[in-house]
Amino acid sequence: MNPLRPLRRRLQTWFHNRIRRSDTLTLTQRNVYILPSRPGWMLALTLAVLLLASINYQLNLGYLLTFLLAGSALVGMHVCHGNLRGLTLHLHPPEPVHAHEAVVLELQLASERRRVRHGIGLGVVDADGKAPTLAWTDVPAQGRTPVQLAWRAPGRGLHALPTLMAQTGFPLGTFRVWAFWRPASTALVYPEPEAHPPPLPPGEPQGGGAGSARVQATGEYDGVRPYRRGDPLKSVVWKKAAQAFASGRDELVSRDALSSQRQALWLDINQCGGAGMEARLSRLTAWVLMADRLGLDYGLRVPGREIAPDQGAAHRARCLEALALC
Repeated sequence: MNPLRPLRRRLQTWFHNRIRRSDTLTLTQRNVYILPSRPGWMLALTLAVLLLASINYQLNLGYLLTFLLAGSALVGMHVCHGNLRGLTLHLHPPEPVHAHEAVVLELQLASERRRVRHGIGLGVVDADGKAPTLAWTDVPAQGRTPVQLAWRAPGRGLHALPTLMAQTGFPLGTFRVWAFWRPASTALVYPEPEAHPPPLPPGEPQGGGAGSARVQATGEYDGVRPYRRGDPLKSVVWKKAAQAFASGRDELVSRDALSSQRQALWLDINQCGGAGMEARLSRLTAWVLMADRLGLDYGLRVPGREIAPDQGAAHRARCLEALALC
């Protein structure tokens, strides 16, 4: 292990914490940095040797070659810095993902310049200070271009996005121009769903009701029944109908209103057995996805929070968010 790595990591953390978080960043002289690259240092060494040789041997052509190369390097420095300066970076808030899935960062690069910006690289800065893997693109003149980056979050929960870096070496590669960017958006990471969860738990009798729901071996809650002539279309479970049609079966099922009045499907963390907290949350996540896929009304009980039975994409997102932040 490099003994200087901890010190480098602390300096990098201190420097990045001084950068204000924002989902939109315009690169100016204040936040764009430039240094010679390795080829640039080798070119400087070569120019020094050529200059000494020209002085020693009084070579006019040597002077001409040395100053011609030095002038080209200086022009390349100006062009390289201007290739990144003035660029506007914008981040769309990332969509929630499950644990062990990559968070997709959708960026948009905009330029008001009348010339194309070539060789713009974007990457996620690693916490260990390693050189990031860059995604390269060109930005059209007075146009926009999208870029996608992948970042693997450390686990479930609400996480601040990592520091991003924009870099270019165009046109000669003798100088490296870069800028750091700290987005203000956060990434919500749901628990990982259990691979082979048990069937949904039985329904709980509601006030004044009797009996309890049955759960089939496939994990289907019996709040549904075969379709009967005259049932309103809004009571048809269209997700199950689509699955049946896809498999070649002509079957329709409707929600059992009487059963729904007597029973309520509650997904309770205390029903998940004696496994650890993460395993319980993983099972609850699988149950939420299963109940949503079956089009059922379901509620969620976790420590410190209770979400009333409902269904739909918004209800599923509320339940998964509660599990992520539990």
